[in-house]
Amino acid sequence: MTTPTTAKDANGFVSLVLVSHSAAIAEGLAELVAQVAGPSVPIVAAGGGPDGSFGTDGARVLAALRQASGGSGAVVLMDIGSAVLSVRAALEELGPEAGSIEVADAPFVEGAIAAGVTASTGGSREDVAAAAREARGTAKL
Repeated sequence: MTTPTTAKDANGFVSLVLVSHSAAIAEGLAELVAQVAGPSVPIVAAGGGPDGSFGTDGARVLAALRQASGGSGAVVLMDIGSAVLSVRAALEELGPEAGSIEVADAPFVEGAIAAGVTASTGGSREDVAAAAREARGTAKL
């Protein structure tokens, strides 16, 4: 897991949790978002299967959500399929802690960047999640 900062030292910034089937993609995206959002926005990457293969690791996802759940809460972005299922299962296991976490149905890369920029301005959890979702409509050409 990459964590430029943790929820405990977030200074009021919303955390981002990036869940991917690939550790390299999750870590790379975390690095990219950190470059545009700056060092104050906590970013936790949870990618790859338990043995380092492609897939998702429910325990890793749960640990990432726990790490990011404090402070001003967290917004979670996922790539595909079982990442979504792993996040849902982890949220159920968290119980009341899950109330500080919002899952964004958003494009993974563009949504994470938009969320990171909004978090860096001190945006609320709802604003950060909305920015991620709005990235879906941004034209590339």
